[in-house]
Amino acid sequence: MKTLSEARLYGIVDLGYIEASKAEFATEQLVAGGVDIIQLRAKGEPLHRVYELALSLHRITSLSGVPLIINDYPELLRDVPAEGAHVGQEDGSVENARHAAGRQVIIGKSTHSLAQAVSADAEGADYIGFGPLFATPTKPGRPPIGLENIAAVHNTVQIPIFCIGGIKHGNLSEVVAAGARRVVIVSAWLQAAAIAPAVRQTAALLSRR
Repeated sequence: MKTLSEARLYGIVDLGYIEASKAEFATEQLVAGGVDIIQLRAKGEPLHRVYELALSLHRITSLSGVPLIINDYPELLRDVPAEGAHVGQEDGSVENARHAAGRQVIIGKSTHSLAQAVSADAEGADYIGFGPLFATPTKPGRPPIGLENIAAVHNTVQIPIFCIGGIKHGNLSEVVAAGARRVVIVSAWLQAAAIAPAVRQTAALLSRR
């Protein structure tokens, strides 16, 4: 299993883009393409369904040593052998998430500004998501933060920073040029004609930088 510092490609199995029945297939394809981390994002699903999905996806990710992160529900980590949880700005502290998990796990936090990124680092987050860089249906109503602070956040925050929000192959070069080292991609992979080749294309573009 790669360490967080080695990880560059972060995929999200987001039920806002795919049906729950296709979550396992999407996970298999993301793993085949070479993602380093996968998150299950199941907004609006009942907790028991998130639990069932997390168990089924972890059976896939564990075979390849890819950490599975559960969005929003750190308490599920008491019963699901996933590797971590991800929380938003409105979801409480990193410390509370660790307590809810009940064991040593990865805790990531969403940040939307340099100040929030610094705060999440100070809280003890293992990594942060930084964005949304561009407008994205994944975060409706959340204004994009642009590319201006990517270099600054990397110079200020020591934990791994995964840039997120509307990143696609068409804008990846400018995101990397602005200082990004790690990216989260959602719709550009999940809605691709073939997921695994799309992930490999992203990896190839990043490796040239």
